[in-house]
Amino acid sequence: MTASTQDKQKEIAFFDGHAAADDYDVFTPQASARIVDAFITLTGLKPPARVVDLGCGSGTFTALLARAGYDCVGVDISAKLLAVGRRKHPSIAFIAGDIEHLPFASESFDGALLSGVVHHFPDPSPCAAETFRVLRPRGRFLAFDPNRMNPFMWLYRDRASPFYSPLGVTENERPVLAREVRAVFARAGFAVSSHYLSGLAYRYVASRRAQLLLPIYNVIDRAAFGFGVMERLRPFVLTVGAKG
Repeated sequence: MTASTQDKQKEIAFFDGHAAADDYDVFTPQASARIVDAFITLTGLKPPARVVDLGCGSGTFTALLARAGYDCVGVDISAKLLAVGRRKHPSIAFIAGDIEHLPFASESFDGALLSGVVHHFPDPSPCAAETFRVLRPRGRFLAFDPNRMNPFMWLYRDRASPFYSPLGVTENERPVLAREVRAVFARAGFAVSSHYLSGLAYRYVASRRAQLLLPIYNVIDRAAFGFGVMERLRPFVLTVGAKG
């Protein structure tokens, strides 16, 4: 296992463990809806475009996309979370798969939502290449990931921080820099842009100490990072790409 390779078994074990709670959704319903709204707005894809939700977990975003009128498929590495998704959303197709080796023919989809997965790859290049492969010409994707430039994300989730907590994350995870993600997807062939999002309220974090501070974080996030001058410091990076 090299430093640039994702440990698949640790990812599977981590997310399978969350299936016992019958869900895996760290955001409030309002925050999840805002992410799907951003997908609709920034990609410009109109229903009933065929969309794949990569890293779908138990299907929260997949179901919201389907409700918006898209023809959706959910993909995740965790078979146990997929079982939860199938039970909760029986009309949606959920498929077990590795994003670095997707089980689809080339040019199968009009759009892709990368549901907080890019930051799980020490090297996201294979993920970017597979996303490019399965999208049709003029297909579009949106990825959302924690922003390393945000002070809270850095303090809590960056291994260089003295306050880093390993609770609730896999060994593969780290916050991202927008320019680095943009460069990876550009090399895969996409025309890429970065956007930033704040005000995504969490309903859950694994650390008990952080859980106590969560209401304070949610308030500060809404109050401080909504201003334009703070845009690049917002907690989440949205990477949007179009295939030529």
